[in-house]
Amino acid sequence: MAHKVKHRHIKAKHQKKRYFRANDPLWSVFMWGVNQTVTELVRHVEETTLLLPEDFKASSKIRIENQHYNKDNLPGHFKVKEYCPLVFRDLRRRFLIDDVEYKDSLTKSAPVPMDSSGRSGVKFYTSYDKRFIIKGLSSEEVSLMLHLIQNYHAHIVTVEGQTLLPELLGMYRLTVADKETYWIVSRSVVSSRIPTHSKYDLKGSTIDRIASTKEKAKSSPTLKDVDFTQTLGKIKIGDEAKTDFIKKVEADVGFLQKQHLMDYSLLVGVHYCKQYPPTAENRDSDSECVSEGEDGDSELTPEEQDGE
Repeated sequence: MAHKVKHRHIKAKHQKKRYFRANDPLWSVFMWGVNQTVTELVRHVEETTLLLPEDFKASSKIRIENQHYNKDNLPGHFKVKEYCPLVFRDLRRRFLIDDVEYKDSLTKSAPVPMDSSGRSGVKFYTSYDKRFIIKGLSSEEVSLMLHLIQNYHAHIVTVEGQTLLPELLGMYRLTVADKETYWIVSRSVVSSRIPTHSKYDLKGSTIDRIASTKEKAKSSPTLKDVDFTQTLGKIKIGDEAKTDFIKKVEADVGFLQKQHLMDYSLLVGVHYCKQYPPTAENRDSDSECVSEGEDGDSELTPEEQDGE
């Protein structure tokens, strides 16, 4: 008598592919490159606080020729170069940014163009979750960054990550269609959870420091010193926060002076809590809010104290 044998059919689970879809092939390559470089670091390079002089001159390069596995989203030929990968990884650690979270923010969806650009016409982009800013650089600016990066890293170590300078997190060169472009990633200085209702670029001068009519017509204009004095005037943050703020400014300005840099400013983002109460979705326990003081000046108060 023959026995009937039962066969179990088990459906194999394949690793989910990431396709890096973007309208512009450049951003598909950017997303692929960030995913590849960060993944390789996490898998194969042990994290260390000891950096060697050659780490500040190092780079990782990937060249792809005739790729077919993702031809619908990526070009057939492209190159990705990451500058000083171990240095920027250590900077991310000191700024308390997890490598995987950094990778996911920059690769889950294509970067979004910002409604602003520098005088040189360089475009800015933000990650889909608004946590990070991606700025285009010229080759000359890349050379300057490489010249400054070791001193910048030393400053961040000295101040234990407590700085008002841009938090630099990664720098890349992308080659697509034989054209090279350069990009640097930094943390966004405004909250990604609550809206910024106004922002100001302050230099401490009123000479030619008023936003143009064209700038003010934008959906999210960047105002200047004269605009600030005409609207907010002052922001009160309390004695303790003031002392901490001045300490950071003095340390950062001292660093900039040593590097012989003088074209810098302070970016201030403002969220009005009383006019726009926070919701459960956008409440950010670490953020602070602006409300009107009794004397007409603006007070910066913790969000949970709003209305007291």
